[in-house]
Amino acid sequence: MGPLRAFAAAILSLAAAALPAAAQTPATESIQIGLSTDAISITAGFSGADLTIFGSLENPDPLIARQGRYDVIVVLEGPARPVVVRRKDRVLGVWINLESETFENVPVSYSVATTRPLQDITEPNSYKQLSLGASNLYMQPAEPSDSPITIEEFTSALRERKTATGLYSENVGGVQFLSQNLFRATVRLAPNIPVGTHKARAFLFKSGMFVKESSAQLEIRKSGFEQSIFRVAHDYSFLYGVFAVSLAMLTGWLGRIVFRKD
Repeated sequence: MGPLRAFAAAILSLAAAALPAAAQTPATESIQIGLSTDAISITAGFSGADLTIFGSLENPDPLIARQGRYDVIVVLEGPARPVVVRRKDRVLGVWINLESETFENVPVSYSVATTRPLQDITEPNSYKQLSLGASNLYMQPAEPSDSPITIEEFTSALRERKTATGLYSENVGGVQFLSQNLFRATVRLAPNIPVGTHKARAFLFKSGMFVKESSAQLEIRKSGFEQSIFRVAHDYSFLYGVFAVSLAMLTGWLGRIVFRKD
């Protein structure tokens, strides 16, 4: 029994020595974000706005935080829908659509806020792997067999069009740390932002390396009379179509009576 007791005592002493070491192992950093509301109502006169998203770092390294080596990128991504991109050419003095390319599951809107310029946070390959940033979003063509050059040309045109209309935007410095743990992000809502479920995503980088991601959902919907029309148009599409055509015919008939010449 003596050797067995000695062996058991040795095992217990090793386990006891290992416990403090395990307890001292630093926890991995993580990130959390929160929205003040899970729904935003807009009207027909909506002219755009800034949305503030608050977040926090969990288990940050105080030294890394003091050195400013934590970076956060926050994205508000709109619902995905098919998009048709057309190219116009001039034929016999008239501009007509000659070619088109259809892309599937394209985010209608994509707003980004960062602590610093993207090129100062991490390497371009990291953004590609994460599909992070408007220039790194994968635009899936409906016809993958089309010429790669043609697909790339239409993809570039699609991104440029989204940026020009304000649906794709980037706010450098839009993420600010309020303390070592807390940060605030400001993303832009375009005047023509689509209704539907939007996804807010926050990406944490440490010294240029991706660490964690967190997400939350936001519902954007119309309010007032516009919401009633929108609901009727979707729930009773046939009756809405009949009403719209009838209203157009009535308006034309009244206009003819009012403006007719005797």
